[in-house]
Amino acid sequence: MIRFGRDAAPSRHGVAPTWMLRPRDHGDPHAPELSAQKTVLLRAVARRGLPGIVEASLIPAAIFVLTNASFGARFAMIAVLVWGCASITFRRCRGRAVPALVLVGLAALTLRTLVGVISGSTFAYFAQPVATTAAIATVLVGSVLIGRPLVARIAHDFCPISPDVAAKPAVTALFAGLTALWAGAQVLTAAATLTLLLTVDTPLFVIVKPIITMSISATAVAITVTWALRIAHREELVFTHVG
Repeated sequence: MIRFGRDAAPSRHGVAPTWMLRPRDHGDPHAPELSAQKTVLLRAVARRGLPGIVEASLIPAAIFVLTNASFGARFAMIAVLVWGCASITFRRCRGRAVPALVLVGLAALTLRTLVGVISGSTFAYFAQPVATTAAIATVLVGSVLIGRPLVARIAHDFCPISPDVAAKPAVTALFAGLTALWAGAQVLTAAATLTLLLTVDTPLFVIVKPIITMSISATAVAITVTWALRIAHREELVFTHVG
């Protein structure tokens, strides 16, 4: 069975992980079983991913809808930006590291807000993430083509992996496949977002978009976990406590 420490946390958040994916030690009688439980890993990923989804998607959507209803679109755009800045400030005050991708996202949100406030156009405000998502998909595909899949760089945020495991041919092939998978998810998200933007009004768009994008992401996560567990089982990889 795959086992997780209760206080496991990613090293990039300022806390060393208490578990890591490593090759199975056949000489260790206490080594975990190889019968990896999909639901256990899904729960672990959810514990680490859901707070980010709530912080980056659900709360901003609620802020926009409520502020837009009371004060108008411009104030709603500004309120979402204030929330983004406040969430990062809160992380720093608690001594938690802020990933570079979060800072890039805040910079993109700042530019998006400026364009939306100056133009007064909600279409311009919401259309920018479509272009950004398409650009991310392009970067993901490009990283696979040059032999440096981006999933290999960010996998440790969700699953600490020992260097010898990361160097295995099957694992590097997995990283390439998962990078392509997430590129496809980004393209699908961009297409769904643009379709909604062109067909429904703003309040409904703000409510429906997170539901659709989270559904796409949840499907991609489920495929990712299933695929990764299959490789882990075939390569005899297990989660073991560090230290």
